[in-house]
Amino acid sequence: MAWFQTDLRLAARRRGFHLITPEIEAALREMPPVRIGLLHVFIQHTSASLSINENADPNVPLDLEMAFNEIAREDFQYGHTAEGPDDMPAHVKASMLGSAVTVPITNGRLRLGTWQGIYLCEHRDQGGPRRLVLTAQGDA
Repeated sequence: MAWFQTDLRLAARRRGFHLITPEIEAALREMPPVRIGLLHVFIQHTSASLSINENADPNVPLDLEMAFNEIAREDFQYGHTAEGPDDMPAHVKASMLGSAVTVPITNGRLRLGTWQGIYLCEHRDQGGPRRLVLTAQGDA
């Protein structure tokens, strides 16, 4: 069993759900090939998150953003407000979605379902560049 790890820096994106599967696949191709195993993707931030969801209908990320904005509203009376009105709602959303996803690998490729993609869920208006740690484990 072999382990491989790399960092992936994502360009800054506006608030919303952004499909990042192609960027992750490109980073995976740069790593030593894994015949069968797992890819763990971890985001090193507390105001953004990762999710696996439908990648076909462009309304899905828009609807997810709208729903999460209703669940964690900016007009709620948060105590943590020093970093702006979008910060604490971003922490709530990130806590709900999580900081990592794990995907099976077969013959060096992600085994996502037909309609699945990996999303960066950017919860801040100005979140800036985001850092991911990709860890592949499996038989080389």
